[in-house]
Amino acid sequence: MVTMHFSLLLKQILLIALWCSAFFADQVGCLSFSYPKFETKNEDDFIRSHSYLVQGAIQVTADVRGGDITNLSGRAMYKKPFKLWRKGKGDHPTIASFNSTFVLRITPDPNPGEGLAFILTENTTLPENSDGKWLGIVNQNTNGSSHAKIVAVEFDTRKSYEEDIDNNHVGLDVNSINSEKQVRLINHGVNVSTGTDITVKVEYDGKNISVFFPVSNETERKMKNPVLTMAVNLSDFLPEKTFVGFSASTGNTHTQLNCIRSWDFYSSDIGENPNLLWVWITVPGIVALLGGVLVFYMYWTRKHDSEDLEDSYPRIEEQIQGYSMAPKKFRLKDLRRATDKFDPKNKLGNGGFGTVYKGVLGNKEIAVKRVSKDSSQGKQEFISEVTTIGSLRHKNLVKLIGWCFESHELLIVYEYMPNGSLDKLIFSDDQKLGIPIAESKVLSWERRQSVIHGVAQALDYLHNGCEKRVLHRDIKSSNIMLDSDFNAKLGDFGLARTIHQSEKSHHSTKEIAGTLGYMAPESFLIGRATVETDVYAFGVLVLEVICGRKPGNQYEQNNYNNSIVHCLWELYSKGKIHDAVDLRLKEYDEEEMVRVLILGLACCHPNPHERPSMRAVLKVLIGEADPPLVSTDIPTFMWPPMPSFPNYSETSMQTRFTQLTGR
Repeated sequence: MVTMHFSLLLKQILLIALWCSAFFADQVGCLSFSYPKFETKNEDDFIRSHSYLVQGAIQVTADVRGGDITNLSGRAMYKKPFKLWRKGKGDHPTIASFNSTFVLRITPDPNPGEGLAFILTENTTLPENSDGKWLGIVNQNTNGSSHAKIVAVEFDTRKSYEEDIDNNHVGLDVNSINSEKQVRLINHGVNVSTGTDITVKVEYDGKNISVFFPVSNETERKMKNPVLTMAVNLSDFLPEKTFVGFSASTGNTHTQLNCIRSWDFYSSDIGENPNLLWVWITVPGIVALLGGVLVFYMYWTRKHDSEDLEDSYPRIEEQIQGYSMAPKKFRLKDLRRATDKFDPKNKLGNGGFGTVYKGVLGNKEIAVKRVSKDSSQGKQEFISEVTTIGSLRHKNLVKLIGWCFESHELLIVYEYMPNGSLDKLIFSDDQKLGIPIAESKVLSWERRQSVIHGVAQALDYLHNGCEKRVLHRDIKSSNIMLDSDFNAKLGDFGLARTIHQSEKSHHSTKEIAGTLGYMAPESFLIGRATVETDVYAFGVLVLEVICGRKPGNQYEQNNYNNSIVHCLWELYSKGKIHDAVDLRLKEYDEEEMVRVLILGLACCHPNPHERPSMRAVLKVLIGEADPPLVSTDIPTFMWPPMPSFPNYSETSMQTRFTQLTGR
């Protein structure tokens, strides 16, 4: 009983101490920092949205080797705000001054666009759909709105709209991408998109914002007259506590690498409200006393809990933060608030190892996967998903926004997909009940083709476009998400594994990974994931998308003769493969449909050597090559497999199979 009372008392003292700490943390004053270069250890100093600290610089928009860098936007904000102004006597606030010197490097790839900006803002969150001409500053909904609460110095590299004076200018933006004032940089001998280091200094004296560039080879201290200067009362547009940082974007056909190489910042101290002086005198002593009790309490509780915690979730944060491109870490309370405390009404579905909820964070809709505490593999799959998909970027991969590990909760935050998962559109519960399905709910052949092509592009990127080859290991319709335009996005990387392409072609596993019905028959013998097992699952996906039926074989391992693959091969052998097409499809090109069905069968050949590579699959889908020749005789699964002797040109198809051997 004494122990319980003591624990309760300590918890009450803890709350008081935390309140006091929060009070002092809220008293934001002057801000000063200097980064001659950026290192991995500096990552926690910034709030990053789709930006990374790599190679000694902030990549404000991601530079993923071999990945797609079109239509990107990103932000990197210093984690602490500074006191920009405080209320004074009458209507005249006291406003801080500041100066910020940074080195930027904008490298065109190959046509520059869209730009980079130094920003002051209330909200560190990157606006949704702020790529292209929006420069990560605002989006179409917030442009020109006083609620945006953002002031930016833009370095624009493309004339995106009529108001832009040219494709190489500096401008001052207030709650809008339409600059209050613009200056042509060519008149000052400056071109910001040459891939070289350019030093910039932004000053604010409480009344005027000024932007300087170096003259010839002079140092920053010898910068002469400002290139741009404008009177602006920042207290009219920004809150008392303001964050500072950078945003940038790329466009659809105009892309560039947006880097910040170094950064110094200093703001003046404008003091505090005199009415709070007594607080600053008395509260520190109280906090110091309670802090001592807090330290004892934390030591006492951790001593009892640390062993259980370490056994359940060893080194999760260390493993994730060890990656140079680790995504943003969220706080549990923010995600609980975003999902209404994981209210069942916000449930979107069940993922591979947890439940997914819809949420709203700021003004952006998100999807939050809450890993099941009953999952024996949940921790490893959580780490795998965050570190794998967090380092990838492709238009047909679901974007991972961030993660959270707190109070034994494992949470992953993704972009929200308005049209949900593919399986809910091609398989309907109404079918089971014999209820006719409204035509508006049926995916057209054009959209099904687009989905198949999108997934193929994503897999080709994973197999051939990454620095390290990625094996997804769980391709299936429920892991294909559809955005507002029904573009396919491959998700759920909990089972994914990376392998070095030059070292080996497979991933060995102690447990069979994947979903029954999508797994290649050799999976149950060799215990390995290969590019060929991914291709097999893709083939099953193709067949079910066209046929509108589930793959079968979901409860009995390796029952190859009871699957959609075997059913389709029987129809193909009878010359009736078109009979398998979803009856709900009314208009389609039958010849093209048969081509894709045969391609799906080729991907599902029981002999892995006979399956095409994803690069070859893409060539067939875009009409650059014919589908592989597929025998009308239903092939039999044999192990070890017979070597392939194709009678079509491997050179023209650019196929490349990995060598499989039994274990």
